[in-house]
Amino acid sequence: MIVVHVVEALGGGVYSYFKALSFFFGNLNSEIETYIIYSGNRSEINPLKVKEEFSPDVNLIEVPMIREFSLTKDAKSTVQLIKTLKKINADIIHLHSSKAGVLGRISNFFLKKKSLVYYTPHGYSFIRTDISKLKKTAYKLIESKMNYFFEATTISCGDTEHEIACGIGKSSLIRNGVNIKHISKHFKMPQNEKLTIGIVGRITEARNPQIFNNIALRYPKYNFIWIGDGHLRKEITAPNISVTGWLFNETDVLRHLTSIDIYIQTSSWEGLPIAILEAMALRKPVVATNIIGNKDIVLHNETGFLFETIDASLDTYFTILEDADKRLEMGEKGFKRCENLFDINKNFNDLYSIYQKDLYINNNKQK
Repeated sequence: MIVVHVVEALGGGVYSYFKALSFFFGNLNSEIETYIIYSGNRSEINPLKVKEEFSPDVNLIEVPMIREFSLTKDAKSTVQLIKTLKKINADIIHLHSSKAGVLGRISNFFLKKKSLVYYTPHGYSFIRTDISKLKKTAYKLIESKMNYFFEATTISCGDTEHEIACGIGKSSLIRNGVNIKHISKHFKMPQNEKLTIGIVGRITEARNPQIFNNIALRYPKYNFIWIGDGHLRKEITAPNISVTGWLFNETDVLRHLTSIDIYIQTSSWEGLPIAILEAMALRKPVVATNIIGNKDIVLHNETGFLFETIDASLDTYFTILEDADKRLEMGEKGFKRCENLFDINKNFNDLYSIYQKDLYINNNKQK
């Protein structure tokens, strides 16, 4: 079985997802030959690190792709994708993120051998809050029409994404996950003089650094840390926030993450955020915005809290979490939830089973 994964947005949580994917499927190289076609056009991605950190048992191919629409650049990317996919002659093409979902399906249409196509949005583009209603409508129409003209099975990364996908076409639910055993090795009890609250990720519109900054201003008695960097770093002005900058080493990220007392996710939109799962694997209680993705992970008042706005309810949540025993209790519940639903190896096994079953059915149809 030859499987090709195509991803444009190889950054943030998607990077962690693909790194884990490379090792899981790389270990199956006697049964499956895996290719990852990716774009390195992200500021937080070091192309040399990709080759160093991903499994040597998968084939990495870089094809330039950009996030925003550009007729000329998208056409060039599609032509290069077609050439690359022709050489590979894959049984299965799995597309990740909206841009790859469009370019990949168009590319497959022009191949002599039609592969089985799967698509994981990792957060539909039409749920973004930084774009106009007109753009949202256009993106939703594109998703619908692409599915109508270029058949693909959606592999949803979270429960709410799965509900949306079922309204568009055929979908299966394979949740995002993390390597819990590996991450939990980095666990250490925090030793902070002040309650320390942190987030991991790119400082971009999706993570809503303005809300993070406003929360820090509202609670000057706490320390805040942003583990990452990004083009909206200028939004971080509160004196009790520290920003690590880009960290290209996973150990450095997990060292900072395990040192905090509370994990906070201020996102405006999400697919199913890996960073929350990593925090839960390190037994952190989570405070997160009540949006798609976050609410699929965090159980309110059990593994943490979900909030709508910065108001008195947030005061209550932080006051509760000032109690170290309560943080530990919620952190343990989060860890158990992570083990039950978000174990990357269990979930990749389920994905592999889908590949095997569908390919078997497809091959029998063609006989």
